[in-house]
Amino acid sequence: MIGAGMLETLFIAFLITWIILRQRRRKSFDNQYRELINSEMRVKESATRICDFLIEVINDEKNDVEPFGDLRLDQARKIIEEVGPGAFYWMAHISAQLASVSAAQINQIPTNVDAELRDRATPEDVVRVVVKI
Repeated sequence: MIGAGMLETLFIAFLITWIILRQRRRKSFDNQYRELINSEMRVKESATRICDFLIEVINDEKNDVEPFGDLRLDQARKIIEEVGPGAFYWMAHISAQLASVSAAQINQIPTNVDAELRDRATPEDVVRVVVKI
């Protein structure tokens, strides 16, 4: 038969074990939350870098800068190295969206870009609307 002292000892051992496991679980959730926040921040930073790159390419075009210059190619290489192939896909996806917006405008089909920018659309503004950082 289990005595009262033994029950108290088992209860205290159970309570300590429960607290330790709860703390570990809490730390695990905290770590997962931090990873999620850090991951989201990295994605936003990457998206901002890609958006900035696209706008710089637009400005190069406006200023008759040589296309595929060493500076821009080096920037593109660094973005792809840091962000991975997703950066290339994302830029291609943005280009496809921009082509769709252009086709819609040529065919006089209203788009969300029209609604958001109205009469003040510059290429940079269109990139910002399409990218939506």
